[in-house]
Amino acid sequence: MTLESQLINKTYYQMYINEHEKAQPIRVLGDAYQEELQKDLPDLTSIRFAQGEIYFHNRDFEAAIFKWENIAGDLELWARKNIADAYYESGLLSNAEDLYLSIDTNNLTLKTEVALQLFSLYIERGKQEASVEIIKKTIDSNPDYPNVTSIARAYFEEQQDWENAIELAVNEAKRTSSLEWFDIVNAYVQKGVTTNLHPTYFLQALFELYHLDKGTFEELTTSLWNSYKNEESYFTWLKELNQLLLNLDISRNDQWQLLSNLHHESYFSLLNGNYFIKTLEELVPELLTNWLRLSVREHTVMVSAAVLSWNELFPTSISKAIVSEAENLIGETECHIDELEECLALFEAITNWAQMHDMGENNRLNWVVNQLNDFETHHLFITGLAGSGKSAFVNTILGEELQDSPTSSLVMFKDNEDVNILEITDQETLSLEDFTQFQERMDRRRNALDSIFEFQQPFPFLYEQKLALIETPGLSGNHRDRYEVLQYLQMADTLLFVLDANASFTDKEKAALSQIQELAPDIPVHFLLNKMDTIANEQEAIRIFDETSSKIHSYLPEAQVFAFSSQYERGQQLVDMKDFLKSIKDTRNLADKRLAKLLYFIRTTISRLLQKRIDVENQLIESVRWNEEVVMKLNGALNQFKDAESQKIKVITRSFRTIKESIQNEIANSVPKLLQECSELIKEDSNLSTIHMELNDVMNSRIQDFLEKEVMAKYYTLLQEWIINSKEEFEQGQEFLNEMAEGLNSLYGEERIKIECDFKVLDDWRRDTDRMTSRVQLEKVNILLRNTPSQFLFKSAGKLFGALSQNKAMLYNKYKAFVKNDNYSEPTAIVTERFFQQFELFEKSLERDITMFFRQPMNILNEAIEESLLHISTNQDVLKKMNTNPEMFRDPLTLFEVRLRQFEWTTVAGKGVQTAY
Repeated sequence: MTLESQLINKTYYQMYINEHEKAQPIRVLGDAYQEELQKDLPDLTSIRFAQGEIYFHNRDFEAAIFKWENIAGDLELWARKNIADAYYESGLLSNAEDLYLSIDTNNLTLKTEVALQLFSLYIERGKQEASVEIIKKTIDSNPDYPNVTSIARAYFEEQQDWENAIELAVNEAKRTSSLEWFDIVNAYVQKGVTTNLHPTYFLQALFELYHLDKGTFEELTTSLWNSYKNEESYFTWLKELNQLLLNLDISRNDQWQLLSNLHHESYFSLLNGNYFIKTLEELVPELLTNWLRLSVREHTVMVSAAVLSWNELFPTSISKAIVSEAENLIGETECHIDELEECLALFEAITNWAQMHDMGENNRLNWVVNQLNDFETHHLFITGLAGSGKSAFVNTILGEELQDSPTSSLVMFKDNEDVNILEITDQETLSLEDFTQFQERMDRRRNALDSIFEFQQPFPFLYEQKLALIETPGLSGNHRDRYEVLQYLQMADTLLFVLDANASFTDKEKAALSQIQELAPDIPVHFLLNKMDTIANEQEAIRIFDETSSKIHSYLPEAQVFAFSSQYERGQQLVDMKDFLKSIKDTRNLADKRLAKLLYFIRTTISRLLQKRIDVENQLIESVRWNEEVVMKLNGALNQFKDAESQKIKVITRSFRTIKESIQNEIANSVPKLLQECSELIKEDSNLSTIHMELNDVMNSRIQDFLEKEVMAKYYTLLQEWIINSKEEFEQGQEFLNEMAEGLNSLYGEERIKIECDFKVLDDWRRDTDRMTSRVQLEKVNILLRNTPSQFLFKSAGKLFGALSQNKAMLYNKYKAFVKNDNYSEPTAIVTERFFQQFELFEKSLERDITMFFRQPMNILNEAIEESLLHISTNQDVLKKMNTNPEMFRDPLTLFEVRLRQFEWTTVAGKGVQTAY
């Protein structure tokens, strides 16, 4: 054991007892101590040091410290370290820390041991920052010291200090070139604790690992790739990794299965329509270059096609050497990919993107693609001019009268255990209730071609022949057929063109066939010569058949012709038809041909979406213009409406006010007369001391009778007439609004504005006027008991002179004259005010009630304006976005086209299959 090991482990004392193994160490050292004392110049340092160790091991820390305190020379700093250790073991952590920190030495071992003791002390004292700092310094100064990195790693992991744990593992992996440390890094990556680190952090380690062990390099690179996949730094990772791979001497012979898979997955995820070309134009060429360099056998054709397709759309973006290599590989390498599965994935990506970006539903196209994926069924496309008898032929084949009128939509008849009739539109697939509903749908003509029907039920003939019949509406022989009836032509495996024997192979039919040949030159076309029973005799029928066949063969030499009539015996015709179908069905390379058709529908979908983007922009512009016009007209209508409302308020309230004023005038004229007439009640023998109270009661009673019997009846009649007139005004207003709504609806093109005023207002008025005019109960008015000078005079006179008979005649005459001649303006005003109090409240509510009558139309117009303004704002925002970022629509479709071209390269080069366009 070396001296340093003895000092570290406190076994320095063993150098004294090797010869006395069976003796007690303390006794041996004591004897040595006494022996050394006998010398002239004794040196007790080493013995004291050794004695301290013995005391320490026996936990006599006080004695150990005593021995170590007087150590000098080479062992002094070790002694101080041991004293600190004794303090540590005694629990005097502060003393131990101070002593450890006081040791200043160039001895790397001692320095490391002190640091490790401080590290443990800091942990025990909860000083996490200090413990991290000391262990990191220790590793920097002496990384090869036994267990120091393992201790640090264990501590970092325990504290979940992943930043320092990762830093330690990466640095040690690079420093030691140890696969064990690279495995630790990989474990951290897989644990998911490295994603916050910049991808460049690992590049140097990966570079060194590549030259150390390629298998471990691939595993770590794969783990890092997967960890960054869903992070913001993913593109940075791809860019940095691409640069690293370009600088490595990579060979496909090394079988990079994991990295080839990741390149495959990443490439297609980048081209899924979520990224702009500007983002990918620097990234993808390097990604494809590296993929080609490390691709495994099953990916070689695919990546070669990807390189060529990207280079077609973005020339010079990939080096000529890589393009040339891709050209060689795609021609020489056997294809190991499932093109159909890849194409279906591309189609799904396109339709999902279209749906996410409001580019319309593609339910019909999805249905078509599903049919193309049914390789067990041969698709016989049946078409011909209108009136050629297609439906009758189909009914004969199927054995049922499924169609009794010309076909208006595309219909597929397919064998199935159960009856199931589906209507497929772009938006949805509907299951029809029964055959009757199917017939109703087929009888329609408007927008019929927007639907496809799939008629499933047990069809023995179709089951035996593994056949599906696709019947089209009749062709017109003009260019419109291309965009309407023949848009699904690529669904056909074989096409059967139905001819009318009475006028076969006309110029119209040739024109229709020309379009079919132009649209689908690879689809075999054969002919059914129909209605043969209408020919006069057998000889004439044979002549017509031969002439027609001759004409057809001069036009289409490979075509076959089958004579048919729905009036012939069905059983024999079916036998002949089976033989005919066997002769025209070509099932060779069906999967490859279907693949070509699928590529056709993908390309037409991309083209349609590109055009749709233009259409969408034009529609948005037109929508903004139209909504602006609508807003202008709605605002005009709203202003007219407000004018009409104001006019009705003015007319109706003025009419009510006129009636009220007439009643007010009548009360003002009649009440004073009623009161003056009460003077007749004053007699010479009347008790002048109480007559004013009696008269006051009579006057109030007469006013009450007058109001109830005369005023109320008249007022009621006038108010009912007013309500009738108001109803006429309201009806005129409703009629005006109806005309307005009709004009607005003609602008909308639908019954969108429905204006209904609230005529319940009239019911409320009838109820209120009935209530107000049913009876009147006025509070007694103080007419003759008022505190005026004349009243006081007469009251006083009555009290003063009441007993004097000679004055009574004079007082009688004066009081009677006063009652008769008074104008009664004040009590009349009081009566009028009290009587009209509820009518005043009613009048004040008239404007509100009339507004309520017009409230619903007002709300409808305002809502319509707000809706149009919202459409304008929304569409303008979309237009601005489209014009600001035209790549938002263009780029994804361009990238989909890159993927399409890739599969076209794969199909053409890998299998020699020609595309369907």
